[in-house]
Amino acid sequence: MSSEYIFKSPESDTKALIKEFFTLNDNYSQEDQARITRAWNLLLSKTADLLRPCGTPYYMHPLRVANILAQNRLDADTIVAAILHPIHKFGISPEDVQKDFGGSLANILITTNKIIALPMNAKNLHQSDAIRKMLFAMCDDARIILLTLSDRLDRIRHINTLLPDQQRALAEAVIEIWAPLADRLGMQKEKNEFEDLSLSYTNPTAYKQIEEIVAQSQEERASYLEKAVNAIYKSATKMGLDVTITSRAKHFYSIYQKMRRRNKDARELYDLLALRILCNTSTECYTLVGIVHSLWKPMDGRFKDYIAMPKSNGYQSLHTTVICEGKPLEIQIRTKEMHNMAEHGIASHWLYKKGTNHDLVEADKLDIFNKLQQFKENALTDEATFNTLKNELLGDQIYVFTPKGDVRKLPSGATAIDFAYSIHSAIGEKVIAAKADGKIIPLSKPLENTQIIEVITNPQAHPTEAQLKYAKTTKAHQKIHSWLMANDPTFSERLAFQKEAEQQAQSQSQTQPGQTVGAEAKPKRRPKNGKKSEQPKIRAPKPVLVQGNKNVLYNLAQCCHPCYPDLITGYVTRSKGVTIHRADCLTFLRIPNKESRVVEVDWDTSEDSKK
Repeated sequence: MSSEYIFKSPESDTKALIKEFFTLNDNYSQEDQARITRAWNLLLSKTADLLRPCGTPYYMHPLRVANILAQNRLDADTIVAAILHPIHKFGISPEDVQKDFGGSLANILITTNKIIALPMNAKNLHQSDAIRKMLFAMCDDARIILLTLSDRLDRIRHINTLLPDQQRALAEAVIEIWAPLADRLGMQKEKNEFEDLSLSYTNPTAYKQIEEIVAQSQEERASYLEKAVNAIYKSATKMGLDVTITSRAKHFYSIYQKMRRRNKDARELYDLLALRILCNTSTECYTLVGIVHSLWKPMDGRFKDYIAMPKSNGYQSLHTTVICEGKPLEIQIRTKEMHNMAEHGIASHWLYKKGTNHDLVEADKLDIFNKLQQFKENALTDEATFNTLKNELLGDQIYVFTPKGDVRKLPSGATAIDFAYSIHSAIGEKVIAAKADGKIIPLSKPLENTQIIEVITNPQAHPTEAQLKYAKTTKAHQKIHSWLMANDPTFSERLAFQKEAEQQAQSQSQTQPGQTVGAEAKPKRRPKNGKKSEQPKIRAPKPVLVQGNKNVLYNLAQCCHPCYPDLITGYVTRSKGVTIHRADCLTFLRIPNKESRVVEVDWDTSEDSKK
């Protein structure tokens, strides 16, 4: 889907263009070709004389979008929708199109136009409805998102033809929304192209530098890669395996991210190139890993088995990195079917049957569709819930195991709290501690791939505000938030106070030079000698729960004097039990290597709820 084709016919010769389109995509029946041609002629009747600001004919963008989809053999309805998706601007409604062309065009066109028209650089709750509608539209017809992705892909390919403000908005939206979404749909080629093209605009200097270095590296390492390829071919042939091996440069945005993470120049990175081995069966994949590891020493911790545990987008492959001639060499091993899925993702679920319509096959089995259905009716009522949902849908995932060996898929950064809620809400509400591979871990610590997680519960425990901060999944966040709203009388008050403080701070930051800030926003000054100051409110002492338990030895830190309703944290000392600090205590924050000795604590408000 991501390979770009430049039409060779003159842009002014519309008959030659549509003829070239059918030459490229000869899998459509005569009836389908007639419908697509009628759609093309309808578009031309409204846009034949129109030019875009860059000077190109208006109709070229819809034709290029249609060609992107046709290369994936999508059905005639989708191609017609691609050609006609901007037609509503010229007084022709989707319902009019459906009368002339039939099929399910109305729904595809209506939803696609809504998505394309929405502001997609959504970084806050105010703009979240755009993302929400776009994501949930996928539940009804996956072709909608394929058409929308194709539209954005063609636009980023021709970003120089857009106005400057449109260029900025598109480049930001591509990195924020479209590249992660393509990744979640398993469309790796599209994701890579989205990222690389955006980088070429947002940081052209870095892009050019990486491009030159990769080109040099490829030439310099040609003999190095050839030796490695020949060694694998030789060993595979001895085992009777028929394989195809290709070398590839890592995509530029991936290199750019590594440069930033490691604070290194691209010349200092060795793993710029990689090998990909394609074979016929899953069994052969594991045999080939054994061959590769017998030829070169594998790097510790760099083997990943995505065949036994596929990614949530359906991606399957074996990844390993070996030391070949003193340099790291990344190798991916997969079957041809796995490669097709890795390259095209959800688009690979489309089957073409000559003379019949296309049917969407098994798309509902993709994890992202299940999550979308699960959250479709949920309202996004606060910023944290929106960010949680967005990260869960567009972020990476990890796999962890229950003590019985059951696999749980969680978003990257998920904690034991998320794990507990993924098993059952009742377990999540009573969790007080957790073990990873037999060792106690803080509930705030992000889980790691393949860990065996065991949760420890207490019947007297309940959700806490601290747990709300640690929750990364939408389910855990919503369940904890709901419990606190229903059972903690001060929670909603603190939320309101926090929101008011944020609004006040924002108002102050927006105050123009020379203007005065309202009296309520002025910082309080220390009283002069002889004048009484306003007395602070006396806060009643409350007991502390340590990981949900009342009967744990603790003491209140003298450095910060925590008192209800301060946010607090607990630190396990060697001789005095657990010391309770305010969460913003500088003394606590300066303790070195404290993470392994931090425990969850909260104020015991159970007596208040009984009154």
